[in-house]
Amino acid sequence: MKTEREWPAFTVSKKATATLAAGHPWVYDNEITQAPDILPAPGGLADVLSPRGSYLGTAMYSPASRIRLRVISRNANDRFDQAFWRRRLEYAWAYRKQVLGETDCQCCRFVFGEADSLPGLTVDRFGPLLVTQITSVGIEVRKDLILPMLADVLRADGQHIDGIFERNDLALRDKEGLPRGKGWYPLPGEPLPQSPVTEICENGVYYAVDVENGQKTGFFLDQKYNRRAVAHLAAGRTVLDCFTHTGSFALNAAKGGAKHVTAVDVSASAIEMARRNAVRNGLDDRMDFVCSDVFELLPRLESEGHPYDFIILDPPAFTKSRSTAASAMRGYKEINLRAMRLLPRGGYLATASCSHFAPAPEFVKMLHAAARDTGRSLRQIEARQQAPDHPILWEVPETDYLKFYLFQVV
Repeated sequence: MKTEREWPAFTVSKKATATLAAGHPWVYDNEITQAPDILPAPGGLADVLSPRGSYLGTAMYSPASRIRLRVISRNANDRFDQAFWRRRLEYAWAYRKQVLGETDCQCCRFVFGEADSLPGLTVDRFGPLLVTQITSVGIEVRKDLILPMLADVLRADGQHIDGIFERNDLALRDKEGLPRGKGWYPLPGEPLPQSPVTEICENGVYYAVDVENGQKTGFFLDQKYNRRAVAHLAAGRTVLDCFTHTGSFALNAAKGGAKHVTAVDVSASAIEMARRNAVRNGLDDRMDFVCSDVFELLPRLESEGHPYDFIILDPPAFTKSRSTAASAMRGYKEINLRAMRLLPRGGYLATASCSHFAPAPEFVKMLHAAARDTGRSLRQIEARQQAPDHPILWEVPETDYLKFYLFQVV
């Protein structure tokens, strides 16, 4: 690269060059072959060069992380000013409105990190509240620019936004050398919202969402349309919803016309929230709630007998690293095998995994093994993934994480 550049430059290996050329935005620490004499400040910008000196992109620098550089632009003419970041947010919002429509984008993932060319930033919208998670120092040092802009971009489109809650209490921040914490982000000149609990409506079901204490950002938005698919199948069925959390699949099944729904979770607070959500939707007369470990409950149901002809398995991620993937697959097989044994022939099974480290081929292999061991066949109804507000970039496998299958067990 012969032109004079404003940013210091890192030269990377042939392997990293190929990865970046294929569209992935990350450079690991061991892929840097030459660093500049004066390093950028944490979160600062730097150019990335191939071994031959060709420009590969401009990245945010993370000195504490194994992911040392995160490319945010491959255009050598970009200026990284306020207009640059605003364009990124406007593109992200325009995409959600297009693929979800005006109603469904009232509750959606507004920004999905690398999939929106904003590495390390997650933004979920729950009606009037935005919830942010920052997992890169590059975004952290720019948050006073980007976070007020989130509200401004939505308000410019006529959306009502009351405030922004930061959920920076996740372990990933440790890898960036960032402190953990959570709390309201003060928008300039505006009062803070009075409560971190709000109400949302998804698929016609109302939920109370606690953005301060709920899992992740308060509610799992990625299963929006998978819940709708379950509702479609649930009419007249007796449903067991395992790992119900705050009852989302269970409530969709009940609203879809299920004869009865049992919602199960190991968390007493989650079960209480699910019960309140059922009352709010007028569905509690066809639902009951069980606080139990699913791994203990399923064998007990098998020995005691049961009425269920539709079982939903939506567990939390059993693995967050490759090192524990084999153990996770044993866990997935255990619950799926038990569910297949519990179901009568002709019953229905919805099963999911939200871990990127449980790839679809391995998950499918596990399901085949579980069906074989139970002497059952799986008649596939649908194979689904995350909702389109969590877009999958084919060049970034980490964005492809949710597997969801609907079967008839015969």
